Amino acid sequence: MLPVHALSLWHPHAVTAVPSGRCRHPELSAGLRLRSRLGLRGRAQAQVRAQAQARSQSQAASSCCSAALSRLCSHRCLQRRKRRRARLACQPTATPAAKATSRAQRTVLGRRASSAIPGTGPRPSPSPGPRPGPGPDLLLAAAFVSDAQYNRNIPFKTSPEAVRLYYLYNHWMMRTATYFFIFLNLSLALFEEPAVYPLPFVVTSVVEVLSLLVFFGRLTHFAKVTPRNVFWKDTKNICIMVAILLSLTDLAIYGVLRIYNVRSIRWSRIVRPIFLVNFAESRQIRRAFRSIRNTLPEITYVFLLFMFSLLMFSLMALKLFGERNLQTAEGLPYFRNYLEIVFDLYVLVTTANSPDVMMPAFDFSSWYALFFIAFVIVNTYIFMSLFLAVVYNNYKKHLKNEIRKLAYMKRRKMIEFVVREARWKQLVKLVAPDTSNSHRELLLRISDDEQKGFIDKKSFVQLADLLNIQVITLKIRSHPLGQWMPRVYQSAVSRFLRSMVRHRGFVWTYDVIILINAIFIALDEETPYISYAEWVFLTLYITEILLKVYTYEPRAFFGKTQFWNWFDTLIIFAALTATILNTTLNRYNSQQILDIVFILRVLRLIRIVDSIQRFRVIMNTLINIVPTMLTFGGLTLVVYCVFAIIGMELFHGKIQFFPPNSDAPHALECGNANNFNNFASSFIVLMELTVVNQWHDILCDGSVTVQPAKLYFIAFHIVMVIIIVNIFVSFILEAFFVEYSLEKSEVETAIEQKIQELGMGVQEDELRDEQLLDNMESTEHDLQGDSGVKPPPKGLVFKIASKRYRTVDALLQRMFEAEIPLEDEGPSLEEILSLAPTAPVPNHPASESAA
Repeated sequence: MLPVHALSLWHPHAVTAVPSGRCRHPELSAGLRLRSRLGLRGRAQAQVRAQAQARSQSQAASSCCSAALSRLCSHRCLQRRKRRRARLACQPTATPAAKATSRAQRTVLGRRASSAIPGTGPRPSPSPGPRPGPGPDLLLAAAFVSDAQYNRNIPFKTSPEAVRLYYLYNHWMMRTATYFFIFLNLSLALFEEPAVYPLPFVVTSVVEVLSLLVFFGRLTHFAKVTPRNVFWKDTKNICIMVAILLSLTDLAIYGVLRIYNVRSIRWSRIVRPIFLVNFAESRQIRRAFRSIRNTLPEITYVFLLFMFSLLMFSLMALKLFGERNLQTAEGLPYFRNYLEIVFDLYVLVTTANSPDVMMPAFDFSSWYALFFIAFVIVNTYIFMSLFLAVVYNNYKKHLKNEIRKLAYMKRRKMIEFVVREARWKQLVKLVAPDTSNSHRELLLRISDDEQKGFIDKKSFVQLADLLNIQVITLKIRSHPLGQWMPRVYQSAVSRFLRSMVRHRGFVWTYDVIILINAIFIALDEETPYISYAEWVFLTLYITEILLKVYTYEPRAFFGKTQFWNWFDTLIIFAALTATILNTTLNRYNSQQILDIVFILRVLRLIRIVDSIQRFRVIMNTLINIVPTMLTFGGLTLVVYCVFAIIGMELFHGKIQFFPPNSDAPHALECGNANNFNNFASSFIVLMELTVVNQWHDILCDGSVTVQPAKLYFIAFHIVMVIIIVNIFVSFILEAFFVEYSLEKSEVETAIEQKIQELGMGVQEDELRDEQLLDNMESTEHDLQGDSGVKPPPKGLVFKIASKRYRTVDALLQRMFEAEIPLEDEGPSLEEILSLAPTAPVPNHPASESAA
């Protein structure tokens, strides 16, 4: 039975790549090919010829499929000559509008667009008539390719209506609206009691109900897309429905009790982070939680061993110091209570109370310092490093299994297609509509390197990877002043000035000026000469921008990829505006304006980072792993929300904030801004606990409530610092190693090789040296001109962007792609979807044989 992924996109020349039982009838393929090559002949005549040719091909196909293929190839030259004669016969009577329509069809369908890139041979022209819209099969193919590109593993229905609903479900506006209401629902804790900004209960209730309705609508939309049995077996859908019911129930109970002035707890607020985790868009956060859950067993063994060591050292401390009647600097008993000793030594592991906890014993005898030195070596340096090693090793192992599953699923969604050129272009345009025609033509040249007219299986599998690599398209243009004032702009003085600006010494000169400016910023602003020097630096910076705009083409200089040019211009002109306001408005001495001026002056120093090549490499690496940091930011947000809500319910009102010189009776012993009196204060306290510096002081010496309250802070330290922070560090290390290495992926190498073969490449150093920037600008135009004649090769260039990967999954796959050969297709799509999230992906026999 033909699977739903195998659409009617097969090419006759690719029959050897088609699985058995999936090849369409040769007469149908022949009829389709003839109809696409008839040129401007009448439709009736085209149908007659197609039927005649189909009958002849059907007779030949009854004996052997290969004979039919060879006969099709033998008609190639004849049909090309007929098409050329038909075009010449129709040219005298064709109107300009008809010519433009024909040109647009050739551009969109890609039959002659290959002439836009040097070295591309002629391709068949499209048939006349209006451009057909994408059919159901093409929409389904684009859905699978888009899923492979963004690594979505949603098992959706394949009916035309379900596919259109699936497109709507994945639309960026729908995802944005979902995230908006998720964060709106989480932010309600700021306006509910205890509130940072109090709002009436009715307002917060209406907003919460509206958010829950949006969540229910999103879940209903998802149910319309996925098969019923799959939907009800999905745990995350059940979690969302249960969270909605719990929230509505708690809201109703709280509202009724509020009417009768009975105080109750909004216990459902703790389930609000479930919406952030369990919607289909948050697969990155779910993957991080799964990796943590899979890593917990190994961490548990290390943690038990660590606790055994901590208890043993605590027992030794009790026997060593408990009977010596030592006291702390505050006059409290020193190491006489076993549980207090355990807590103090646990804090010492984080170095937060070092060396204060050691000083009473050290004052009594310097030999007692050996006990604390041994404790720090064993527990702080060995066990904490062991935590990082175990977390890193296990997290990487389970993450690799997740990525193998994603890679196999992507390939299973891609291997069903062997498509012809025109269909391939329509498919890419549906999957990536923001991709320029020139970029699509470049991808076609990479996929169809031999100009066979179709994309085979191996090349088609890499389509999602090609789309994930960001390629910048640059077009060469002349400077407007060269067109308006050619004599002045091309004069000897002008050429000398432009060559001076392009020289590396010009950049070095302004780097030195920036360093001198940093020295002046550090000096006293009250000195008149220092304040006058600021105007000199502003004049130099403005002169630099004007010279660069004069030298380089303005649209290229302010292109969307020229971050540092925009940064320099905005910072300098903002500093100029703020300095003018601060100087002229003497009667309005605003400290805010002064703060802005000082900040802008310091921000100018960031320009020096872009001037050093190794700094640029590190910055680009950090930029590429920012999406990964955002994933763990979402994970941290979930943990913070849960602990902040629990902390508010446990410790609300226990600690009050008193301003300085307050006469309140409890201002001295428990007057602290670090409290759990509202959602924002709870977040700040948890951030201080994450940093772990002096985090034990936040407990207010145990007077929060009772001694068991310390378990809350210890639990947060274990979950956040020991587990999540270590996993975050582990992933950042792995991602940084991959990004910082000089090796490129196979797909990046193929793209760069094709760009260099076409003679249309530009290196990163050349762009940085701005040797080509004066004539470049980002373009969304096609590679060919209106006349269909290819432009000069120097008119268009490409480069791979510094931020190479469009998605986090692309970076993850880059980390482990060397261990998954291209020939390894893995298990079937049904087997992959039936696997549990934590189950290992079985090895496929094909991969073993390939290895």
